[in-house]
Amino acid sequence: MVEISETELPGVVVVTPRRFGDARGFFSEVYNRNSFAALGIGVEFVQDNHSLSCEVGVVRGLHFQAPPHAQAKLVRVGAGRVLDVAVDIRRGSPSYGRWVGVELSAEAGNQLFIPAGFLHGFAVLEPNSELLYKCSDFYAPECDGAVRFDDPDIGIDWGIDLSRAILSDKDAKAPLLKDFSSPFVYEG
Repeated sequence: MVEISETELPGVVVVTPRRFGDARGFFSEVYNRNSFAALGIGVEFVQDNHSLSCEVGVVRGLHFQAPPHAQAKLVRVGAGRVLDVAVDIRRGSPSYGRWVGVELSAEAGNQLFIPAGFLHGFAVLEPNSELLYKCSDFYAPECDGAVRFDDPDIGIDWGIDLSRAILSDKDAKAPLLKDFSSPFVYEG
């Protein structure tokens, strides 16, 4: 059984699986296709990814994968704590350019579902944080893209000192949203 909570961005939802604990620890079913479909998340996931970020202040994103290999993601933290962010980039969407951030942690066991058509990124809030996420399509380098994490028009509050953010070269060189032509269209 899972609990689902809407966010300010339609389609982006927080999913919190139930945990069964005792003196040994806990057990949690973090994904079940039938349970998720009953909650309206009928996405078929085909790839699992796992990343480790060692230092507080690492920012990964804002990333997307364009059609025909667009990806929905189900994101959770296996160790540590992050601020996980989604940004709507569907042209014509009433929430285009708006963002939502959810703190995900191993302790809370919560997850964020991000549909295709949204940028995704996260900032590391605890050392040695591990992000585990399911994707609805396989990685396709020719469809890979990014938008600048600190774009002032988006205005994300990452909860870290942006002047000390630790970025990849790709993320540091990403374009601003205003210089970006989104491959996604809002279908209302």
